[in-house]
Amino acid sequence: MATFSFDIVSDYDKAEMNNVFDQTQREMGTRYDFKDTPAEIDWLNGDKTGFKITGNGEWQIDAILDIVRKKLAARNISQKVLDTSGSVTENNLKSTKEVPFKKGLDQEKAKKITSLIRDKAPKVKTQIQGQEVRVTSSSKDDLQAVMQLLRTQDFDFPINFTNFR
Repeated sequence: MATFSFDIVSDYDKAEMNNVFDQTQREMGTRYDFKDTPAEIDWLNGDKTGFKITGNGEWQIDAILDIVRKKLAARNISQKVLDTSGSVTENNLKSTKEVPFKKGLDQEKAKKITSLIRDKAPKVKTQIQGQEVRVTSSSKDDLQAVMQLLRTQDFDFPINFTNFR
């Protein structure tokens, strides 16, 4: 009897985030309320692990974040990938906010997922493997039910499914 599996990870697609960045910049260039203001979006530290948003004030940063959220939604990317918990820093009549991307499952998050799966789907086996959780079963239907269950949960971090076997 064959066993099927998939992995649960907390990650984002760098190419899609590149597209979100480009589309946000394009829309900011066409918006009248951003004309002649310091409003801009840039990569965090140049390594593409987050956004650095600059604006006239917190209201403008929120407007730019709203554009980013719309672009993420259009590409079916969870908005939970944005870590907006940082504060706004103000200097030289500019406000700046750093928004890093959330990536990776720590032990606490992985245990939360595995206990939920164990409670709701006892036929399925889970195994924590570093930054991911492997889910195995002899039935593809059980695995699809687990995926559906996880999609309906409101975690404070993004989850993706990879390595379907």
